[in-house]
Amino acid sequence: MMHDAAPFLSELSEGPEGTHAFWVEAIDAVRLRLAHFPAKSARGTVLLFPGRTEYVEKYGRTARDLAERGYATLCVDWRGQGLADRFLADVRTGHVASFADYQKDVDAMIAAARSMDLPRPFHLLAHSMGGCIGLRALMRGIDVASVVFTGPMWGIQMASTLRPAAWALSWSGARLGLGHVYTPGTRPDAYVVAEAFENNLLTTDTEMYEYMRSHVMAEPRLQLGGPSLHWLHQALGECRDLAQRPSPSLPCVTFVGSNERIVDVLRIRERMARWPGGRLEVIAGGEHEVLMEGREIRTRIVDAGVALFDAAADGGATRSATA
Repeated sequence: MMHDAAPFLSELSEGPEGTHAFWVEAIDAVRLRLAHFPAKSARGTVLLFPGRTEYVEKYGRTARDLAERGYATLCVDWRGQGLADRFLADVRTGHVASFADYQKDVDAMIAAARSMDLPRPFHLLAHSMGGCIGLRALMRGIDVASVVFTGPMWGIQMASTLRPAAWALSWSGARLGLGHVYTPGTRPDAYVVAEAFENNLLTTDTEMYEYMRSHVMAEPRLQLGGPSLHWLHQALGECRDLAQRPSPSLPCVTFVGSNERIVDVLRIRERMARWPGGRLEVIAGGEHEVLMEGREIRTRIVDAGVALFDAAADGGATRSATA
């Protein structure tokens, strides 16, 4: 199937040769942007689920690392961010009508992967909000052989004394016609534009911080600010519902920085403690975006992910042969 070409910051993304972006539509006619990062003689495809505020260019270096190890990558601009359709007059507000709508994006992404006959098996790599979306997708039974999470948003970090207030504010805001308003303490500016490197919660690597900053400065339409009150209410509800459900029986490794200050690390530890055969690796000194840390950390994560993908694929072939 042919897809219409979409804009892509190829030089700034630094992905593998032959990378291209294209448009797809979800079942509700929301336009999404996908990027295909190819690999020569690929032995599988990584479905990459980005976090809130992110966009496909940001994972060019990750995709290049994966391509060098024999894996193609397909990445998505979720609805409401990147160059996908946005929904509010203030386009820099992070907003979605329902967290369930992200699963429509997942379905469109997988349909595109199948129509392009991308190399099988598929594997999942999911960061932050993408980890929340990805966990729900796994529970829905999407066709992947294994999964790697980085800083998954299975809970949002906040003081226990503030959690009831967050629930109350986000719930009442939506019902008072204020669901579109920014969550208190957030603003329209993209984080990497508004925050100096010295104060940031994302990475300890200055060069990677500038890499992220270069994208949104070159293409301001990629910028996204704080979430809306409605997004917050939806996110809290989704995390609470997921926490009550069992972990999928699927090979899994999760990475979290020891200095994580954005998502709830206790929720991550609880989830991985009851993931059959799953393992949690803590990145010493790492911040929230461990795939945007320095080369040594990125290499460690990609190597571990590829080892998991290879083992899962070999295990699947063995099971098929003996079935």
